Amino acid sequence: MTNGLARASVRFRPAAFAGTLIALLLGAAVITACGILLQTGLTAKLPPVRYADTPVVIAADPDVRMTVRDGQNTETVTQSVPERARLDAALAGRIAGLPGVAAARPDSAFPLPAGSDHPALTGRAFAALGIAGPADRLVEGHAPGPDEVVLDADTARTFQLSPGASLTLTAPGRTGSYRVCGLAAGQSTGPTAWFADATADRISGHPGRIDAIAVQPRDGVTDQALATQVRQAVGGAAEVFTGDGRGAVEQPEIGEARTLLVGIGGSFGGYATMTAVFVVMSTVALATGQRAREFALLRAIGATPRQIRRTIATEAMLLAPVAGALGALPGLALARWWFDQLVSRGAVPPGVRLDVGPLPIVAAVVTCTLAALAAGFLAARRPSRLRPGQALGQAAIEPGRPGAVRTSFGLLFAAGGVVAAVFAATLDGTNAANTALGVVMCLMMAVALLGPWVARLAAAVLGAPLRAGGAPGSLAADNTRASARRLASAITPIVLVTAFCGTLLVFQSTIAHATGENIRTGITADQVLGSTGPGLPAGTTERAAQLPGVDAAVGVLRASVLFANDHAIDSATALGVDGAPARLPRVLDLAVRSGSLADLGRATDTVALDAGLADELGVRTGDRVPLWLGDGTTVKPTVVATYDRGLGLGQVLLPQAAVAAHVTAGYGSQVLVADAPGADRAAVAAGLNGLGVGTTVTDRAGFVAQSDRMTELNAWANTVMAGVLGGFAAVNAANTLVMTVLDRRREVALLRLAGTTRRQVRGMMRWEALLVATAGLTVGGAIAWTTLVPIARGVAGTRPYVPPGLAIPLAVGAVLLCLTATGLPTRALLRSHPVTAEGRRRRQRKRRRSPQDGVEGRRRRQRKRLPSPQDGAGIG
Repeated sequence: MTNGLARASVRFRPAAFAGTLIALLLGAAVITACGILLQTGLTAKLPPVRYADTPVVIAADPDVRMTVRDGQNTETVTQSVPERARLDAALAGRIAGLPGVAAARPDSAFPLPAGSDHPALTGRAFAALGIAGPADRLVEGHAPGPDEVVLDADTARTFQLSPGASLTLTAPGRTGSYRVCGLAAGQSTGPTAWFADATADRISGHPGRIDAIAVQPRDGVTDQALATQVRQAVGGAAEVFTGDGRGAVEQPEIGEARTLLVGIGGSFGGYATMTAVFVVMSTVALATGQRAREFALLRAIGATPRQIRRTIATEAMLLAPVAGALGALPGLALARWWFDQLVSRGAVPPGVRLDVGPLPIVAAVVTCTLAALAAGFLAARRPSRLRPGQALGQAAIEPGRPGAVRTSFGLLFAAGGVVAAVFAATLDGTNAANTALGVVMCLMMAVALLGPWVARLAAAVLGAPLRAGGAPGSLAADNTRASARRLASAITPIVLVTAFCGTLLVFQSTIAHATGENIRTGITADQVLGSTGPGLPAGTTERAAQLPGVDAAVGVLRASVLFANDHAIDSATALGVDGAPARLPRVLDLAVRSGSLADLGRATDTVALDAGLADELGVRTGDRVPLWLGDGTTVKPTVVATYDRGLGLGQVLLPQAAVAAHVTAGYGSQVLVADAPGADRAAVAAGLNGLGVGTTVTDRAGFVAQSDRMTELNAWANTVMAGVLGGFAAVNAANTLVMTVLDRRREVALLRLAGTTRRQVRGMMRWEALLVATAGLTVGGAIAWTTLVPIARGVAGTRPYVPPGLAIPLAVGAVLLCLTATGLPTRALLRSHPVTAEGRRRRQRKRRRSPQDGVEGRRRRQRKRLPSPQDGAGIG
């Protein structure tokens, strides 16, 4: 009987379940998209190309590790290094002496920028020729000497370079002239230049270090036996890769891509799932509450509480799988678009494929089903527990104040959100930012549980202004005061949209604003020398300082460092400084708080830190701070200065000599130049342009053009997250508003019978929509501001910055959403005429105009006419 009743309800009253189906569908779509990205991050791999014919590859560990203790338990925390991790070159000789090894070729690569007579090349040692396969071999000429180079045949043919031609090549460690001594053909990946092994080591920018070792077995030695032998030989000094793991050695960016995808799919996906569950439960509870009269009627005819609960459970089981299946397609489309955007922005290597499996879809269906079941059971508790004789009477009135349990939990969540926000005020940097979404979720749960109280307060505060709007405004004020629960159902989604979008977008705008202020104030250089290629070669800073009209020239190399932060490993932007540190204040005003930047170059084991980062690490001037350089090398330099303007400029300053060998490409990023008093700026710019091919000269604004890529990626990611959560919440807000308006069919009919005009009803609905929008924006804005104040102070040292171009569209969008989602269903409700004398006369006149309407026919219909559904629509 119960299952049949549930199936009949879904089959014959689909409109009653439309809102629930939409909420479940959108929730399943968001959960599916995040689950697919998480699954892709966990399984992402790249097939080997260059190492396809090499069964075993040795490379440095691409992760740094830290063991943390939590009570009696210990946990190992890992983090991918931001730069290429490298090996000691001497390891290749040891591996070559193993009995099962036929060859152990050291492999390393460094970029060579394009010149007037050659394209951009990849520099390699000649010993690496042949790693890509037997076809990768020398086909003309001989092996290179100290000042010679072998080019790939395709490049030589395209640029008409034959053996004997001379080339000027700029490498990270040296710019020099080389004679083409031979040509190679085969499977080399792109334009390549092979140097003598000693020359390649010297000019690579990382002497004594190599990227990997390609190991070939002797005849009769299996790949598995070779890998076991090599692992025993290297011990913990390196990692041994086989199978698809060799692809990660070719493209180490796969490590960062995995971390990013897991972060989006896992961390953000967790909040998105919580939001989806929250919205689904809210919508199901609203839909179940609107059927109170139906449940009361079932109780009146003898249905037991258990039967009603089973009916609700069966309805959820019928709807949730269908909604999950329908939501899988938009979820897959969202995941595909999101993934493609990450690939186009260089955050994910092009060879990685989106991993679409059944697990995310199943998880979405199960999550939405459980949320629907829980919400339905909670909403049905009151009508199912009423006595049959009282059920219909109690269902006709709105429940009173929320129960003590609900109010207590709401106050608990509110207190938790406030405590978390206060605690965030004591944190710095990343720790403060990590609390943002947690604070929002606590306060959002508080609003959901205390919704009727929030609605009563909003109705009381905004009721007086509403009454100034005449009869429609007075009707709206009375309705909102009398129907706090219905108003709460409409306000909560608007609060959700405002709080989430406001927090994510305003946080990003605050970071961007603080970064721009630091750059505008901190860059005091007159001109900035940059490069259109991979960077500036060694010696550029010294040559720029010797130009006429140059007072100071300081080179900077952009990099990243890692540091231990409580139970996590975080990253910070770093600048490797080249030149006299004493001249640094002439081109860069960092607002030094303690120490002196002039001490930065006295030794390579010195460092200057942003004051916020120093506080986060608990170090002061004179202390040693443990860091990991970009390739995972552990250092412990002495802090010689702290400064305030690290955001946007660099949170860590190190001597460039200590950094250059630990980045993927050891080129300088920029040279900041201060003109001498009275110098001709145009002449100085011309001299800087003449320092090399591919250099560019701009003013201080050019420093912004090479801003940190991860900052841009984080800004885009926050915007997408706000769009996904905000769009999901906005659609569900519109869905909720439509459901609440359509549920007022009886109320609108009664108002029309009382003589209220259509215009007054529409006016009342508009005033109520404005009240909902105002209350939602106010509460959501308060939540966002409470979250952002301590976080902005900890991360940027400033107050939240709300640009008008962000606040105004958000507010206007919320108002238009409320007006549209209430106006359209209101018009649908007003299409029917109530039973009034004028309405009857109109229908009678319409009948008389009908040619088939004879006198006898009219009398017969009048005798047989039953009350029209329109006449008493919704009147109870």
